[in-house]
Amino acid sequence: MAVRACGLIIYRRLRPAPSSKAADGIEYLLLQTSYGTHHWTPPKGHVDPGEDDLQTAFRETQEEAGLQASQLNLVEGYRKELHYPVHGKPKTVVYWLAEVKDCNAEIKLSEEHQAFRWLKLEDACKFAEYEDMQATLKDVHQFLCSKK
Repeated sequence: MAVRACGLIIYRRLRPAPSSKAADGIEYLLLQTSYGTHHWTPPKGHVDPGEDDLQTAFRETQEEAGLQASQLNLVEGYRKELHYPVHGKPKTVVYWLAEVKDCNAEIKLSEEHQAFRWLKLEDACKFAEYEDMQATLKDVHQFLCSKK
């Protein structure tokens, strides 16, 4: 059976300059792991017994980034499942999309992570080495830009 994990792709909107497009003001939160290859990822983690997927996503975000559910607005209509092998075993990760209400909210990392960055799409894709995560970030960006 596949290992199941859930998380939130968190973004913030900075006040865009009058001449720029609204999409230019969107930044994504990525956390750098303190283990393994120190890869960059949105907050996510394994589903605990008795938890539903969305509860897991919010709990992991609180544990790994210090953001409470009350500090986030879940974006309706976006859910993405990724499937990939980890150490030869299948893994499924489900992501939802959430906007941080206060773009200056404090990020408090757990011991699982050593750094965080707010990044514009292009930089976020450079930091997120995995192709499926890069494609997901681009998909999220297109989704956000298509919403009025």
